[in-house]
Amino acid sequence: MMMLRPMIVVLLLLSVLTGIAYPLLTNALSALLFNAQANGSLLYRDQQAVGSSLIGQNFTRGDYFWGRPSATSPTPYATLASAGSNLAGSNPALDQAVAARITALRAANPESPARVPVELVTASGSGLDPQISPAAARWQIPRIARARGVPAETLETLIAAHTETPFPAFIGAPGVNVLQLNRALDALNKDKS
Repeated sequence: MMMLRPMIVVLLLLSVLTGIAYPLLTNALSALLFNAQANGSLLYRDQQAVGSSLIGQNFTRGDYFWGRPSATSPTPYATLASAGSNLAGSNPALDQAVAARITALRAANPESPARVPVELVTASGSGLDPQISPAAARWQIPRIARARGVPAETLETLIAAHTETPFPAFIGAPGVNVLQLNRALDALNKDKS
C-alpha cells in the first residue's frame, strides 16, 4: 500500500506533463514561431484557401502544369489515403499503368521530346508530392504554350523563378511546386488581359 501511492502520484504527474502540458506547449510554440506551417501551409486566392504547398493537386486541364500521379485511391491526392501503390517493379499492373500514362502524356504533349520524365508516370511513396523536377515542368512547355498562347521563353522564365533548391543542396534535387507554378500561370494571364 505504501508503494502504491507514490506510483499513482508519478503516473498522474507524468500523464499531466506528457499528455496535456507538453502538447499544449508544442502547439503554442509552433503556432507562434511557425504559424503558416502549423496551419497546413495553405495558399490563398481572394482570401479563399486553394490548396496547400505541401500536398499535390490533380491538375488535368491542358493549360496547366501536371504533377506526379497520385497513388491514393479512389480520389487522387487524398491525404487520408496517403500511401504508395505497393506494386513491385516487376508487377505487370505497374508496367501497364506506366505505359498508359506515357501514352496519355505523349498524346497530350505531341511536340515534347519522346522521353517522358519518370516522375510524370510514377507516383511517389506518399502519393501526395506537390513538386516535380524542373525538367518535368519544361517537358510540358509546348502543350501549355499552345493552350495559353504564351511564348515558351516566358514559361521557361516562370519555371526558373519557381524552382526551389534544398538547403544544403546535397540533401535533395531542385523541385518546382506545381500548385504555385500554376497560380503564377494564372497571374500571368491576368497581367496579359
